[in-house]
Amino acid sequence: MDTHNNKKHPKGLYLLFTIEMWERFSYYGMRGILMLYLTKSLFEGGLAFGVKTASLIYGFYTGFVYFTPLIGGWLADRYLGQRKAINIGAFTMMVGQIVLFAANSRAGLYSGLILLIAGNGFFKPNISTLVGKLYKDNDPKRDSAFSIFYMGVNLGAFLAPLIIGLLSDNIFADRNEAGEIISYGYRYGFLAAGTGMFIGQTVFIALAKKYLGNLGLEPAGSGKILAKTREKTAPEKLTSIEKQRIGVIFIFFLFAIFFWAGFEQAGSSLTLYADNYIERSLNLPVVGQYIIPTAWFQSVGPLFIVLLAPLFSMFWVSKRGRNVPVPIKMGTGMVILGAGFFFMLAAVAQRGGDIDDVNIKASLWWLVLTYFVHTVGELCLSPVGLSVVTKLSPPKFASLLMAVWFLSSFFANILAGWLASYVETLGAGKIFLYISVFVITCGLALIALNKIILKMMHGVR
Repeated sequence: MDTHNNKKHPKGLYLLFTIEMWERFSYYGMRGILMLYLTKSLFEGGLAFGVKTASLIYGFYTGFVYFTPLIGGWLADRYLGQRKAINIGAFTMMVGQIVLFAANSRAGLYSGLILLIAGNGFFKPNISTLVGKLYKDNDPKRDSAFSIFYMGVNLGAFLAPLIIGLLSDNIFADRNEAGEIISYGYRYGFLAAGTGMFIGQTVFIALAKKYLGNLGLEPAGSGKILAKTREKTAPEKLTSIEKQRIGVIFIFFLFAIFFWAGFEQAGSSLTLYADNYIERSLNLPVVGQYIIPTAWFQSVGPLFIVLLAPLFSMFWVSKRGRNVPVPIKMGTGMVILGAGFFFMLAAVAQRGGDIDDVNIKASLWWLVLTYFVHTVGELCLSPVGLSVVTKLSPPKFASLLMAVWFLSSFFANILAGWLASYVETLGAGKIFLYISVFVITCGLALIALNKIILKMMHGVR
């Protein structure tokens, strides 16, 4: 099978796009209701964890999702091959979602989350690797392919909270005579997430041979391939320039931890705030009063990414965009993220401060504006960071240093969960303020280090 024979993208790309969309549907759908499921009472269909414990569980779960791909990628390269690893990962994640659906208990929760973490480790790094393998080295279509693939990520992330929020808060929710929800259908949300994973995997198994041929069937570390790789990657000393460039990667890695720790409040503290203190009631012409499912707010960020990413892409390749140094791009992204929390502070102020009365609500537009500004910050930092790591990395350490970059999300999510765990004791307003001030300070520090970092980058832009 020739995957490189014309100017069009190979059909295998669209197969991988579809599988990734369903896997992200499964992940983001489940993530959109996880904090709610953890904190609601048993009577309401939850597990009755306190906010502190729930935030830590959420943080460690989302953190380890970014750690296990290091192991899964290594196993695939050395023993399994990408295709087998993807099959193992998808099946394991599907079982994890089914466990969450079937066992509405704390034991079921821990079992399900462990299966999801393990399955993600096999799936996440290897499907991205297959996208790259569809193209020859230096094929100009490769960058475009990853942009298309990334749209699959955001399409799944956009659709999942909408559908799963509808299932948990409407279709499978139990209501009293007044129409108020007394119990949520979170377990059916997990079932839907597992179903999405099943659909994606069924498509993959049915069409992989036709559209991918033998791609990813053999581990890269087997037989002659391993011998050749060892010949090519014989130990060589790093030059002083390479060492400084690697040092820059670790500087960006450190700042990225603090960025993502703020950004990932979306699924924890911001979700809880939306559930309790944001006015989600709408008066619709035909339907009448409708309560927006809390999970739906998780779709706002992916929607803004789909709308704004093309604009940012055009700006970064423009003459003006190319002249903006990487540290200033990323530092500005951090400042913008911190500024986004100003809108949540406005929501707190509208309610009269951190008061417990859930009947006093803030406008939902404060939350929407927060997500909008955070998305702008993300587009200044995330794609820029990915790109510069590939440019700064010595070829023999490219994969390892990319894994290090992704590892920033492991530390960040754990830190994010720890921060969210103090919402009850300190109040949401103080948490939002502290995160805002700290992230803005970090962003300004990164901008101030611009000249030093550029010198260490030795011409890489």
